[in-house]
Amino acid sequence: DVQLVESGGCSVQAGGSLRLSCVASGYTYRPLPMAWFRQAPGKERDRVAQIESNGMRTYGYSVRGRFTITQDNAKSTLYLQMNSLKPEDTAMYYCAAKPFSTSGWTYWGQGTQVTVSS
Repeated sequence: DVQLVESGGCSVQAGGSLRLSCVASGYTYRPLPMAWFRQAPGKERDRVAQIESNGMRTYGYSVRGRFTITQDNAKSTLYLQMNSLKPEDTAMYYCAAKPFSTSGWTYWGQGTQVTVSS
């Protein structure tokens, strides 16, 4: 089974930057559709950014132009570069993957907390 482990979350001030990492293991690595989701207390889990196995990227409206999703296949690692952070970006961030683009999000990490103070 695929295991995903996130890291990089911490507390930062508004306007700052963070880079989250997600290391994938437990399978013979190949590019999978992967994504970053986030969930704030009392809110639904939202998809922040997604990268397809062919490298195509999509972003949620609220983070477009500020966040960048990238994938290092040699390191089996997914990244989320977050710039110009806002207090409303405060949430638990989760890495997710699925076997095929038409599958549901099958594999999830444990999450990493990002807190942005004003």
